[in-house]
Amino acid sequence: MSRSAPTLEDVARVAGVSRATVSRVVNGTRNVDPQLQETVRNAIEQTGYSPNRAARSLVTRRTGTVALVISGAGGGSDVFTDPFFGRVTAGVVDCLRPHGVHPVLMLADSEQARTEVVEFLRQGSADGALLVTTHPADPLPARLMAAGVPAVLYARPGTPTPVSYVDLDHRAGGRLAADHLVAGGRTNVVTISGPLDVLASQDRLAGFRDAMARHGFPYVPSAEGGFTAQSGEAAMNRLLTEHPDLDGVFAANDLMAQAAVFVVQAHGLRVPDDVAVVGFDDSAPALACRPQLTTVRQPVEEMAAEMAELLLADLEEPGQRPRSVIFEPELVVRASA
Repeated sequence: MSRSAPTLEDVARVAGVSRATVSRVVNGTRNVDPQLQETVRNAIEQTGYSPNRAARSLVTRRTGTVALVISGAGGGSDVFTDPFFGRVTAGVVDCLRPHGVHPVLMLADSEQARTEVVEFLRQGSADGALLVTTHPADPLPARLMAAGVPAVLYARPGTPTPVSYVDLDHRAGGRLAADHLVAGGRTNVVTISGPLDVLASQDRLAGFRDAMARHGFPYVPSAEGGFTAQSGEAAMNRLLTEHPDLDGVFAANDLMAQAAVFVVQAHGLRVPDDVAVVGFDDSAPALACRPQLTTVRQPVEEMAAEMAELLLADLEEPGQRPRSVIFEPELVVRASA
C-alpha cells in the first residue's frame, strides 16, 4: 500500500505549531519569527512535504516569479558581458531563492520589447518587476506604474515617478576618488566620464569636479566614455594626446579604468609611479587589472538584494508608499593609486 504524501498538518505536528503558521512560512509571509521559520523548515525537511505550487498560486494569486528587466542596455551581448549586470543578477537570485521566488530575465532594448514587457506583466505572467535601466528618459518606469504593476528600480528614475528604488550616492563616490588622488600628490588630473545622458555618470563627474575644486583645481579635463573597455581606451588615448603631463586619472567604471591602465603603460608610463588610476564599482576588472585597481566600491549585490526585498514587501502588502534606499560608496585602495 502506498504511503500518502505529507500534508501541512503533518508538518505542523512535527514542528509543534499551528497549520496556519506552517502555511505562512510555505507561502513566504515575511512577518514570521525567524526561529519559527527555522523550526517549520526543519519539519518540512523531516516530513518530506512538498508544496503544491498550483494550489498555492490559486490561494495567493501569485506566480512565484518576478521579471528582472534590463532596459536600454543595447542588446543581449552587452548584458551578458558587462560585469555590472551579472552582479545585479547574483544579488537578486540570492535574495529571492530563500522565498521560493524565481527571476525571469527580460531585455527591453527596443520600443517593441518594452511593450512586450508591459503586456507580459499586465497579464499577470509574473508578480512584479525589478527594473534596471540605463537611460533617464526610459518610459518603462512610468508605463509600469500606469499599468498597476508592482515594480522597483535599480537607480532613481530620470523623471519624478512614484516608484521605489535603490541607488548609490554617486557624488560621494566621485569625491572619494578626487580626495584620494589629491592626497597622493597628483596635480594634473583628468577624468573619463560615463555616458553623460546617464544620471549616475553625471553625478560621479559632478562629485569629482566639486571635490577637485575644493582642493584648488578649478578645471579638470574630461573625455566621455561609454562604460566599455573600448570607449575607455579611446578616451585615455585622447586625454594623453591633449594632456601629456597628466599624472592622475579617475575613470567612471572599472572597465574603462582597466583600459586606461593599458593605454598608459603602452605609452611607456608606469602605474602608479607616473600616472595614478582610480576606477569605480569594485568589479572583476579591478582585480584582473595589473596593477590591481584602486576603485570606489558600489555594493551592487547588496543593492540588488535590497531591490528584491522592496518588491517582496510590496507584493505582500500592496499599496505601500514608494521607498528609496541610498547606499554609501567606499574607497578600496589597491596598487594603481
